[in-house]
Amino acid sequence: MYQTTVEAKVVVKPEWLRVKAPQWQRVGSVKEILRDLNLNTVCEEASCPNIGECFNAGTATFLIMGPACTRACPYCDIDFEKKPKSLDITEPDRLAEAVRRLKLNHVVITSVNRDDLTDGGASQFAQCISQVRIISPQTTIEVLIPDLCGNWQALEIILNAKPEVLNHNTETVERLYRRIRPQGDYHRTLELLRRSRELAPEVYTKSGIMVGLGETDAEVQEVMKDLRAVDCDILTIGQYLQPSPKHLPVASFIKPKQFEQWKEIGVSMGFLQVVASPLTRSSYHAEQVKELMATNPKSKSEK
Repeated sequence: MYQTTVEAKVVVKPEWLRVKAPQWQRVGSVKEILRDLNLNTVCEEASCPNIGECFNAGTATFLIMGPACTRACPYCDIDFEKKPKSLDITEPDRLAEAVRRLKLNHVVITSVNRDDLTDGGASQFAQCISQVRIISPQTTIEVLIPDLCGNWQALEIILNAKPEVLNHNTETVERLYRRIRPQGDYHRTLELLRRSRELAPEVYTKSGIMVGLGETDAEVQEVMKDLRAVDCDILTIGQYLQPSPKHLPVASFIKPKQFEQWKEIGVSMGFLQVVASPLTRSSYHAEQVKELMATNPKSKSEK
């Protein structure tokens, strides 16, 4: 069992966080498609450490309605200083075309926070889902959504578009929320996941947290219990990495063995799928949900 502190200190990145150099030819071809269609990815905007691996595999997590965000979370590398632009009605078509060109079997669609919009961008999510369905009907769709400021009608708009997976990240333990996610609310996150299960029992719900920010093992397990209490299906746990000196510092690097322990605990709690490792991110190996769909299919009558 480990315990971290929130004191600012210099910690050296360990060997298990070394990322393999990507095959730039494949990365370049994915980037070329994204630039041609004028699309953003969270892989690039949030400085994801897995960008080489994912781009090499021909996958990407699309970032819609961005890249400017209306919130300023101190752990996140997405730009919050620029003014958000008006929604682009061609974005859903361009995104669907990228899915077709990349021949994706599973696509993840996320967004910046758009608190300036009445529905938080829910209608744009729905349009993107619908267009992918039209162009690539065999592709499964995962949406990683913001909290929509607790607008449950907006949540229903997204769920009515019928994604296979609805992901909303918890990000951290309740005690650290004010520091790490100052414009978010721990209980609102849980309520969003609870309502998603109630409104669309056939949709897999998913959430993730970062570790290494000062939480304790007991607090991590408490988050896991809270997520299971709202019947969350899928859990991701990954190591927080400081994007730049102006962002929150890393309190500690958690050893791979601890991630394995959390994975075992999560499975014992009833999560259908747990992805936990230092380099795990919300969308890391997201395509594995297809295996889950084959072994644990959902039905519309399921509660």
